[in-house]
Order: sequence, then C-alpha cells, then structure tokens
Amino acid sequence: MHSLSLQTGLGDSLGSTVNTLIEEITPELPHTSFVTDLAFIMIIGAVITLAFFKIRQPLIIGYLFAGMLIGPLSPFWSWVLPDGGLPADVFVGVGLLSDISALNLFADIGVILLLFVIGIEFPYAKIKSIGRVAIGIGSIGLFMTLGVVFYTASALGLEFMDALFISAALSISSTAIIVKILEDMGRIRRESSILILGILIVEDVVAVILISTLQSVALVGTVSIESIIVVVVVAAGLIVGTFTVGTRVIPQMIDRVAAAEHREILLLSVLGVCFGYALLANIVGLSVAIGAFLAGVLVAESRSAEVAKLLSSPIKDMFVAIFFISVGALMDVSQLGDYILVAAVLIAVATVMKLGGSMIGSVLFGQKRSNAMRSAFTLAAPRGEFSIVIVKVGVDIGAVSAFLFPLIGIISIITAFLSPFLVKIGDRLVPAPEKKNA
Repeated sequence: MHSLSLQTGLGDSLGSTVNTLIEEITPELPHTSFVTDLAFIMIIGAVITLAFFKIRQPLIIGYLFAGMLIGPLSPFWSWVLPDGGLPADVFVGVGLLSDISALNLFADIGVILLLFVIGIEFPYAKIKSIGRVAIGIGSIGLFMTLGVVFYTASALGLEFMDALFISAALSISSTAIIVKILEDMGRIRRESSILILGILIVEDVVAVILISTLQSVALVGTVSIESIIVVVVVAAGLIVGTFTVGTRVIPQMIDRVAAAEHREILLLSVLGVCFGYALLANIVGLSVAIGAFLAGVLVAESRSAEVAKLLSSPIKDMFVAIFFISVGALMDVSQLGDYILVAAVLIAVATVMKLGGSMIGSVLFGQKRSNAMRSAFTLAAPRGEFSIVIVKVGVDIGAVSAFLFPLIGIISIITAFLSPFLVKIGDRLVPAPEKKNA
C-alpha cells in the first residue's frame, strides 16, 4: 500500500500545483478545475473517437468509452494502480475529471442543439404525414415493454415500486443516442428515420406523463388523473400552436434576418429560436428536447434552413460530444459485477419487447416492411436520458432502492453499445428492392 499512497499523493500534489499556478496567473478566474476537465474531455475524446473511427465503429461508442476512461467513477484507475485498487473514499477523486457537475450544464446544451439541428431535417409536411402512425406505434411499443418488464422485474425479486420505476425507465428509448447514431451513419434523411423521430417525440411526451404519474403514486399512493390530463393538453397545445401560429411567424422572421446577409446575426437568431422554444417547453412542464425539435421544424420551413443548419452544426457537434462523454463519466461501471445478471435479463426482455411491440404497431398501421424493420431495430435497445431521469426521481423522493441508479446506468451504457449493431441488423433484414426506396 505504500506505493499506492505514494502514487495518490503525487497525483494530488501535481493537481494542487497546477491549480495553484493557474490561480496565481489568472486569479480572476475561479473555475480553473472546469477548464482542466474540459481540456481532458476534448483531448482524450478526440484521440479515442479517432481510434473508433479507424475501426469503423460509431462515434457515440467512442464518446462513451472516453467518458468511462477518464471519469471519477472509472474502474480504469483501480486496474492500473497496485494492490487491487483504491478504497472508496479515495477512489472517487482519482479520475482525470475532478468536477463534472458544470459539464452537465453543457451536456444539456448538447441535447438541445442536437434535437434542434435534427428538427431542421424534418419540415412540417414530413411530420404531418406520420403523426397518427407515430402515436399508434410509439404507444404500443412503449406500453407493451412497460408491462412485460414490470412482470419480469417482479419475478426477479424487485419490490413493487422498484419494479414500477425500472419498467417505466426501460420503456423509453433514448432520443439523443438514436439520433446521434442515425446521424453518424448518414441515415437521418431516410423515410424510416422520419417515423423513428415521430415515435421518439411521442415517447418523450409519454415520459413526462410517466414521471408525473409515478411521483403521484409514490407520494400519494394514487394516480393523479388531473396531472396526466394537464400534461397531454399542454403538449397538444404546444404542438398545435407550433404548426399553426408558429409556422406563419417564425420562418418569415428568419428569412428577413437572412436577407441582411450577415451570418453571425442569422446564427444568433436561429439559436434564439432554439433556446427560446426549449425554454417555453420547460416552462409548461415538457422536455426541452421537444421544444428544441419543434424549433428546428419551424426553421426548416424557412428558405434559409440549410444555411442555418450549416452555421449551428459545428456548435452542436462540440456540445453533443461533451454530453455523451459526460454520460460515460457518470456511469459507475465498477459495480457491473453486482448487477450484471439482473441487468442482462432486463436488457434482453426490454429489447425484445420494444422490438416486437414496434413491429406489431407497424403492421397494424400498414407500414412498409423496410420502415417496420428499421424503426423496430433502431428503437429496440438504447435507453438513456429519460430512463436515468425517471430512476433519479424515484431515488430522490425515497420511493425506490438506491441501487436502481447504478443499475440503470449500467443498462444505459450496455444498450448504447448494442444499438449501432442492431441498426445494422435491421438494415440487412430489409429486402434488397426496398433498400433503394427507403
């Protein structure tokens, strides 16, 4: 243990020396640790993602791996240090990232910008064409998954509230992960991707309703029908208002700004629309991702949509990278051994049910085989931002066991790794004649 203490002491000494030096040079900057963390994220993230690009793997996996490597919860530091690792009180501070709380703010920005830029790909006409179908398929896949996972979790020995929260969490596919995978693979413009985005929006709205309902069940013991009705009405009002009033005002405003032929002003204007709509959605109790996507749809209706997308994409890429690396850094994968069996069973059941439910919904709503296969396999695995939020809400109010948080973290990481391969499988199962047209 002497060498371990020496190594830890050297790390602490080096970090203290660097921070002291920075404070002496620039005493007016109090958040030097954040700058250090951001530097590690960008440098190591670039190296890792380049390696994954060379071996032809989706960049999102590289982001997650980089986060797992440099995060304060990374088991890497216990593997490379002698004597079997570090005690718990020392272990948390050894990762390269000293404080990731500030980075989470940038991660939120990444999600907003990601959904905004994707929204620009889907003007109102495309969204309108799949509205009813997306609601039907999304609802069938979600509630089938929720019911079967709840039964499975109960059979595995989880208590009622634990099973209820984990089943709700595993019924929601990750919008951020799916969109990033489709974008990296160059498949975001496909006809099937329009259906997938529509289903994801439906799931995001349902996720907000589930959070409100689960809180009510946990705290009061009954389901609040009023809160569910309020969320549905608010969501419908925001969407209808966007497609009626918004499409007549926002696109014309953007085109007038674009007429000035000044790219900086245009960039600020479209970002203002993006974050303004995200704020509006947040104020009325909906997901900021929904607001950002609707803002992108409005920008798509303008004649300057392509220019706006080109201007905002580089900013989006930076913040999205921070988002996924931060997610990887937050996951305590050192506890994988404790929950691997439960996680494996829940992943298998949730993936199969989401795939099967989406396929059944696609058949019932008359979708082509290519769209049905691609959407089902794309939606099957990834669990992410809303899954983590749902479980965190349960832990915060004391309704569920604390072990659910690392469990959902492990599931999110594993399903994120599985997702690109399932997308490729779905592509291969599409008949050759249909591949050209979908």
